[in-house]
Amino acid sequence: MTNIPETGRTPRVQIRLIVIQILVLSLLLTLGGRLWYLQIRNGEEYAEEASGNHVQQVVDPAVRGSILDARGVPIADNETRLVVSASRTDLMKMKDDGKAALAKLADVLGMTTKEVSDKVRLCDSKTPQPCWNGSPYQPIPITDEASPKQALQIRERAEDFPGITAEPTAVRRYPAPGKSNTAQVLGYLSPVTDEEITKAEHTDSPFLRSDQVGRSGLERTYDAQLRGKAGVTRYEVDNLGRVIGKAKDDPAQPGANVVTSIDARVQALSEYWLNDAMKKARQEFDKNTNENYKADAGAVVVMENKTGRIVSMASNPAYDPNAWVGGISGKDYTKLTGKKSNYPLLNRAIQGQAAPGSIFKVIPTTAAVNAGYDFNGRYPCPSSYSIGGQTFKNFESQGHGSITLGQALEVSCDTVFYKLSHDQWAKDGGNKPKKDAKDWFYKTAHQFGLGKETGIDLPNEVTGRVPDRQWKKDYWKANKDGWCKQGKKGGDYVEQIAYENCLEGMKMRAGDSVNYSIGQGDTLVTPIQMATIYSAIANGGTLYDPTVGKAIISADGKQVQEIKPKSHGKLPMDENTRADIDGALADVATKGTAAWRFGGWPQDKIPMHAKTGTAEVHGKQTTSWFATYTKDYSIVMTISQGGTGSGASGPAVRKIYDGIYGLDDEGNQNLKKALLPQPEKNLPKIETDGSIESPKIKPFKPEAPKPPQEQQELAGAPANGRRD
Repeated sequence: MTNIPETGRTPRVQIRLIVIQILVLSLLLTLGGRLWYLQIRNGEEYAEEASGNHVQQVVDPAVRGSILDARGVPIADNETRLVVSASRTDLMKMKDDGKAALAKLADVLGMTTKEVSDKVRLCDSKTPQPCWNGSPYQPIPITDEASPKQALQIRERAEDFPGITAEPTAVRRYPAPGKSNTAQVLGYLSPVTDEEITKAEHTDSPFLRSDQVGRSGLERTYDAQLRGKAGVTRYEVDNLGRVIGKAKDDPAQPGANVVTSIDARVQALSEYWLNDAMKKARQEFDKNTNENYKADAGAVVVMENKTGRIVSMASNPAYDPNAWVGGISGKDYTKLTGKKSNYPLLNRAIQGQAAPGSIFKVIPTTAAVNAGYDFNGRYPCPSSYSIGGQTFKNFESQGHGSITLGQALEVSCDTVFYKLSHDQWAKDGGNKPKKDAKDWFYKTAHQFGLGKETGIDLPNEVTGRVPDRQWKKDYWKANKDGWCKQGKKGGDYVEQIAYENCLEGMKMRAGDSVNYSIGQGDTLVTPIQMATIYSAIANGGTLYDPTVGKAIISADGKQVQEIKPKSHGKLPMDENTRADIDGALADVATKGTAAWRFGGWPQDKIPMHAKTGTAEVHGKQTTSWFATYTKDYSIVMTISQGGTGSGASGPAVRKIYDGIYGLDDEGNQNLKKALLPQPEKNLPKIETDGSIESPKIKPFKPEAPKPPQEQQELAGAPANGRRD
């Protein structure tokens, strides 16, 4: 065997190593060159291409929660409709700004081209409705009433309808169970604006461009809870729009349900009888104006005495909140906001303010007792009361001799309160008030909660007005220049009044205090304020914050947040005074100014308390007021330019009580027919799948009126009372 010398292997190994080193070096040089080419020479080009890859968000709107009545009946919920929408962004990319596509769409939907074009134009200060006030980047709904045939045409001919979609969508619905409208309480929705999105960016409840936002009523108050949280799926796409991956997925969270204290049956009852009372008032002749009463607006509130919860709240004129769903038309918008509309969007139960007339007298009665006057003392009730050269008359110029404060409430004697107020005004210094002026009559009104909001959970409540000394000064400062410019000594009536106001408009005159004592003059209240006061008298003296919301329940029914009653104070009276006033108001209903409206009422079983009011308004017909309560509920009704309190509002209030307690015209009770003989305490049940157990409600139908000879309504006022 031949031995191979060691030195023979070394050159070959070395050659191989050199070859490998050369190959590795070549690869490194190639790779380095390629990196230089990509990052240095063509770096900007590839950076621009990479920047085309971005994240797109697909929004899945959350299902808005329902609003339920006290028994679980939906009064605002959702239904699936075929919604046709237009992407304004896509339309603006077309040469004709999408005009051809919109024209074809109009033809399919049976609309005019203008109607469709108006829907997609953006709102501004100069653009009338209809227009889009939401985000311009959000699909704009054209109609939510598309038929399956129309939707199919759009989807099958997508090339003819660029930027147009037709999809089944959950749409807000206001079902009006049992014909209960509830419009002003519920409110309505409209698209979120860019400004609102920006403002809410760093809050606990940010908006998405797809959101619908509550604009009034409960929809606004509980918007954050009802709205839920929209789902967002984030996709990474390249510059050609191709999806190259999913970045993140946040599922939608449905909104919570808001349970209210509203009973849809009582709501329907209240709306019907308020409207009926207004219709009948328009048939009555007003001898002071020589024309029929206009009865142009009204409101009624039914409140639980021991909680402050609202059982029903009706405002007339009303409107259909469904008009806002899918975008309101120009015609409907004019009907709701035009000068001839009488502004049905206003909730007159919390936004309508007027002089209260005699239902105010529980306040000066309390003030008189607090000032040291004996409730059971004797006070003259002449037919008129004079101050200087001015005479203030009793209603219908009636006198009642010497009576107590309780009897003054019973027969609604103005002159008793005229004198008490005038005497107290003089004690406080008259036109030159003392530094320590007690101002009992004004102070007591503030303590009753007037001149400020009640705290109800509805937006835009107004405060009313207590025209005390400070208000007089502020009002004079605001109007002084105009009065001084217009005023003229010895001029006509208007010029003379302006002249006097210019010089002494800041003073509390005797006439101001006298008018104020019977709820006239510059005094303004709202129905909700008076309902709060009368329910407090009924419950022992607690002033509750009125509430419509009763509980917030999660979509699966597992989380319940009860909205408990809250008090904002006590009435400024002791129990003896409260009991005295309570007894006097019972006498009003049995033998006073309201007795003719409560004939046959079962006073022994369900004690009724009432106060009538007829407020005079300069330049208008009288305002009708009727304030009442039982042990369970308080009902306050008012009708603008409606006539007297018991005459116009009385029958309707009686009918509402009859429905609640199941009473016939003779006062016989049938509990099977009673809608709500006692306040509802339980909350409705919501299943884990979101379904709601709720009873069905039949549309409200009043019983046929009896023949005239069987009617229980008296032809006139009782001999010891009056129609006030």
